[in-house]
Amino acid sequence: MKCTNKVGKALCIILISFVLTADLTGCGAKEYTFAYDRNRNNTSFSVASHTKGKTMEAFASGLCVTAADVSAGTDVDMSQATAAGLFDISSGKVIYAKNVHDKLNPASLTKVLTALCALKYANPDDVLTATENVYISESGAVKLGLAAGDTMTLDQALHALLLKSSNDVAVMIAEHVSGSVEEFAKLMNETANSLGATNSNFVNPHGLTDPDHYTTAYDLYLICNEALNNNKIMEIIQKSTYTSVYHDANGGDKSIDVANSNAYIKGEIPTPDNVTVLGGKTGTTNAAGNCLIIFANNSSGKPFIAIILQSSDRTTMYAEMTDLLSEIT
Repeated sequence: MKCTNKVGKALCIILISFVLTADLTGCGAKEYTFAYDRNRNNTSFSVASHTKGKTMEAFASGLCVTAADVSAGTDVDMSQATAAGLFDISSGKVIYAKNVHDKLNPASLTKVLTALCALKYANPDDVLTATENVYISESGAVKLGLAAGDTMTLDQALHALLLKSSNDVAVMIAEHVSGSVEEFAKLMNETANSLGATNSNFVNPHGLTDPDHYTTAYDLYLICNEALNNNKIMEIIQKSTYTSVYHDANGGDKSIDVANSNAYIKGEIPTPDNVTVLGGKTGTTNAAGNCLIIFANNSSGKPFIAIILQSSDRTTMYAEMTDLLSEIT
């Protein structure tokens, strides 16, 4: 089987992931236990038995792949997080892995995929208009404070989405791109599938709690691997603050004044020696616990992606992430 397009690549990843996860068992009280969906992408294909091994091997060689936990040669304390992974993008090596195929609630880590979809199907200078649907009622949910009729560019919206993690802005982006949250979720799943992230299901653009909204640390690696090549996303997540002006329904000025929620970027937590944190995404809900994605470079400028899902609290999460980043050489 030759993986010559996005559909073909997704099918290859489905087969790889199915084999790799066949012997895994889940852990963690909050893990989702939905059956693995081999047939989400049901395009017909055939495999020539004499070339199957070579084709699959060649495709997988460009990715970080692991069948089970990886900790040999590391000194990582990950006792509080349910799942975690450290991926060397240049070599394709999985340096550390814990339960990376467990289906868990990702909270606002979802917004990396939201940004990818927005930039794929819309333009940064598009003007977005908020509807009544931007009102978010979930207790503790982060909001910019949008009102119906407010307008801003997609570029402004992406800053509020990725830095402040504004959930109301996520709804506005989804409705602009697809007309509704439901249709945008379909786009999210199509995009995830095209990247090989077939062990996930997204039902909203913000990651607020829903029993049908889940992903894995490995699928997030695949999504973040794509984001690493998106200049706009990488530009935004490196900023410590962002200020701008958008408008209400009557054309009046309203201010965006947001700070990056990433403690490394804010300088609140030191990074390990020889490691440069480029940015990332935080996420916290009662269901998801404390979650964090970090994009980092080593002293040679080689890229790494580190992911923690469902840590017990913010302080512990950052301590665990620093341990993880300390394995970068």
